[in-house]
Amino acid sequence: MAIGVWVLGDQLWQGQAALQSCPTPVPVILIECHGWAKQRRYHAQKLVLVWSAMRHFAQELAAAGWPVTYAVAPDFATPLRRWIEAHNIHELRIMEPGDRPFGDLIAALDLPCRIKFLPNNHFLWSKAEFQQWAKGRKNLLLEYFYRAGRQRFQILMDGPTPVGGKWNYDAENRQPPPTHLKAPPPLHFSPDSITQAVIETVRQGNFDTYGHIEPFEWGVTRAQALQVLANFIKYRLPQFGPYQDAMVAGEETLWHSLLSPYLNLGLLHPQEVIHAALAAYGEWQLPLNSVEGFIRQILGWREYMYGLYHYFGAEYTQHNFFQHTQPLPTFFWRSDRTSMNCLRHVLRQIERTGYAHHIQRLMILANFALIAGLSPQAVENWFHSVFIDAYDWVMQTNVLGMGLFADGGLLASKPYAASANYIRRMSNYCQGCAYDPKQRVGDRACPFNFFYWHFLARHRDVLSHQGRMSVILKNLDKFSPAETAAIQQQVAQWYAENL
Repeated sequence: MAIGVWVLGDQLWQGQAALQSCPTPVPVILIECHGWAKQRRYHAQKLVLVWSAMRHFAQELAAAGWPVTYAVAPDFATPLRRWIEAHNIHELRIMEPGDRPFGDLIAALDLPCRIKFLPNNHFLWSKAEFQQWAKGRKNLLLEYFYRAGRQRFQILMDGPTPVGGKWNYDAENRQPPPTHLKAPPPLHFSPDSITQAVIETVRQGNFDTYGHIEPFEWGVTRAQALQVLANFIKYRLPQFGPYQDAMVAGEETLWHSLLSPYLNLGLLHPQEVIHAALAAYGEWQLPLNSVEGFIRQILGWREYMYGLYHYFGAEYTQHNFFQHTQPLPTFFWRSDRTSMNCLRHVLRQIERTGYAHHIQRLMILANFALIAGLSPQAVENWFHSVFIDAYDWVMQTNVLGMGLFADGGLLASKPYAASANYIRRMSNYCQGCAYDPKQRVGDRACPFNFFYWHFLARHRDVLSHQGRMSVILKNLDKFSPAETAAIQQQVAQWYAENL
């Protein structure tokens, strides 16, 4: 009788809990399940990234002395049962999956052995620790959780006070992009033979994928992920802070780290990423606003999203505070179907790479979906499908809570709704656009404008209870009846032409 370990596809780290629970190498299985990949219209590069990383990790484990079985199958149960019987496994150890649906899938498997779950150690806060922090609180805002994390792990702290005297430097990290802004190029990798084989598997398989499968330039091993981390620390972190909210045509990544795919696969651990940033801060005297702003994304936002996902539970997926029901416009799947320059830029980028940075996601994609009244569930499914770093735990709270305010304020303090003025200030996307970012109505009126004011008007009653919205809502009183009617007509016409 033997112990065996099932390594899931987003737990690709030799320090993960299930492997670490075994003092000596035991049989290990990884399953490349093609049936699971058909549940959504995933980005082709997401499938390539996950499966290539899994195949490389299987080789890494074998080289370290683990007896590894790598199965390619239409389902999980069939290869699992065969492997369990072949190795006489009596206890199957699995690190707890980050996503609830996968945990449900495992629970439904009828396996001829005992299953033992090990706590997920790919996060700094366990589910139990987060729930203990959240228990009894009336307010679960990120700022309070982030401060608790800084204090608990003593990161950027000077005794009981934050280094520099402030907890965050948001005010210094929202600069609009100057003309001719030039960022360092991202680190790219050429596909090796394993990755090329996966590309062919995806290309030739019966998968309804989204986006372009090539050029595929992502890293697929821990060694490559560490190179991306080192590249970010040396060339991108020093200027990460000031322009992290900027958006520039032709500069798709700016100073963003591009680490989320590797963190979410398990190729990097958040602790080592934070320590790398802290070491550079101390050695090179990097700007505090850049280092703190980056660490807040890892220690604060990433841990916060994971904790809230499990704290809120499965019912969170059904929230629809504004009762928005409009279907997803076709241009979300086909960027050439929109003449809005900002959306076209971002959607084309996602088609090519599976990536967009957090402000493109929040203030272009989610902002438009919110003010246009699109179904939160349809939008969340789209985000989960097309992004290379997407998982259930990542997207639910990010999209439904932060992006769409579908939870009514459980997560965010106000809806992140904005007109074209924000896009004009924080990007150069409005240059050469078919629409005028200064017009609310008319043939060249920007949809971000008439949708924004229509959103405020139709939800004025509920938004008036959001304290930070009261000043903005008063602007509705300045609109003449004729302009209000024109905005309503413009919205109706847009729906008729695009949905």
